[in-house]
Amino acid sequence: MTMTFDEAIAEITAPGGPFEIGELTIEGQRQRVFTGLPASLRALFDGLRDRTGTFLVYEDERLDFADVMARVDGLGHALVHRYGIVPGDRVGIAMRNFPEWIVSFAAIVSVGAVAVCFNGWWTTEELAYGLEDSGTTLLIADPERVERVLPLLHPPDGHPTLALRLLAVRSGDDPRPPGVDGWDDVVVAGRPLPAVDIDPFSDATILYTSGTTGHPKGAVSTHHAVLSGLLSFACRSTAHALSRPPRPEGEAVAPAAARRDPTSFILVVPLFHVTGLVPVMLGCVLGGYKLVMLRKWNPERALELIERERITTFVGVPTMSWDLLESPDFARRDTSSLVSVGGGGAPAPPELVKRIDKSFSRGRPSIGYGMTETNGYGPQNLGDDYVRKPTSAGRTVPTMQVRVVDDQGREVPTGTVGEIEFRGPNLIRGYWNKPEATAEAIHDGWLRTGDLGRLDDEGFVYVVDRAKDMVLRAGENVYCAEVEAVLYEHPAVYEAAVFGIPHERLGEEVVAAVVLRDGAAASEAEVQDHVRAHLAEFKVPARIHFRPGPLPRGATGKILKRQLRDETVG
Repeated sequence: MTMTFDEAIAEITAPGGPFEIGELTIEGQRQRVFTGLPASLRALFDGLRDRTGTFLVYEDERLDFADVMARVDGLGHALVHRYGIVPGDRVGIAMRNFPEWIVSFAAIVSVGAVAVCFNGWWTTEELAYGLEDSGTTLLIADPERVERVLPLLHPPDGHPTLALRLLAVRSGDDPRPPGVDGWDDVVVAGRPLPAVDIDPFSDATILYTSGTTGHPKGAVSTHHAVLSGLLSFACRSTAHALSRPPRPEGEAVAPAAARRDPTSFILVVPLFHVTGLVPVMLGCVLGGYKLVMLRKWNPERALELIERERITTFVGVPTMSWDLLESPDFARRDTSSLVSVGGGGAPAPPELVKRIDKSFSRGRPSIGYGMTETNGYGPQNLGDDYVRKPTSAGRTVPTMQVRVVDDQGREVPTGTVGEIEFRGPNLIRGYWNKPEATAEAIHDGWLRTGDLGRLDDEGFVYVVDRAKDMVLRAGENVYCAEVEAVLYEHPAVYEAAVFGIPHERLGEEVVAAVVLRDGAAASEAEVQDHVRAHLAEFKVPARIHFRPGPLPRGATGKILKRQLRDETVG
């Protein structure tokens, strides 16, 4: 007989269960934790050493588990013996989704250093801030990112602003400037990985998340926090498998051969995003699964690889699910291997949930509501539950607590809207060198999400609005204050307000309302190019609305963005 979700959770988290839960005091807070957590991320990757078969697929390259771990060992050896990296040092990664990204991450955390995962779309200006803020001394980057960083090492005035070394991947035989090493000259596969003792509560990762006050914040996680988030995903998936009822009689099922496809993932989101890093990449490490990597999102290529590699799990943003279904190749590609289609990063329209459920022979819809600050883990909604409650983000496993509070921080009754807060061992320990921002975000072990929502009587979370001034474009957070700050730097701009409007494929697109100075002139393209020179492409407003008079303001002087949004949509 099929268990209920609560019964499945109780069984697998009980003493002796695969996800046994105990208690531990972390930074003064008593937390519910998984007792079988690996000792560190190094220990997690060490679990691949006895695995056989294909681990990574990228374009025409296929690497088995032994290949990858030999390269991890070689890079780890170079980090310590060539670059003098010691535990706690920050080593950055800035590149596309190459196999070297994963090798670099594994080697960095395996020698006790902190992996700083930079946004690959950042400009030179943004990278300069992140490198200086984090104190990164070595950056592992692909040619595009190396080109962006070189002006910082060799500025026109001859005075570098950073003490930084660069290790270039996939640079070929191109001549390299001073201070830039080539991967093939440095990484000797199979050299011994140096022995390092790693405290599970030492820093492991820094992922930058945009802030409403302008500069991004470096979210710092320990080994224990990352692993807690990772096992939370695994626990939730196991409970779902145990509690999932069979398809109704007469409903289409996939051929028997498809049901035997081993679990595999396709990587369609950047590894510098917490979704790509934790549930997808590290999830494959935990389970020993094959990971198929796309160089760049393309729905036709994704469908081709899903068919060729018999992919079972697709994790992306809702935009990507739309793209698959709308692709002219969808009908002619075999997607019967897929068992889960979804992801997170943005709410999915209920119509998309229904369409996914009807369009795949086995693939069921899924959604997750996580944050960089939670190591990606949060409420999840899958399969029949998601079809039954398509506007809900889902529920959590017992290691994570969820509550909804009012403006005074008091818990509100079930069904009442307030701010959503999370508590659990998977939370970041804080923001790098920003104690005030940390104190503002985390209080008494609880993380303020900045999102407004409610809980129902089954513990399902519903996100109804965002308290933060943010646009969510295709899973990318665009904070309006950051874009506005750049707009105000344009000599012709007198007033500016940035907001999001609905977009069928992207979820939201970025729009700016601008008032020019008296006598000044600027075109939409000129203003967009100005923003593009300072910020990543996804932050550039898709539309600029020039207004003849002052922007509308309320009694307190605050710009009425809701009015601007309504006028734009109307």
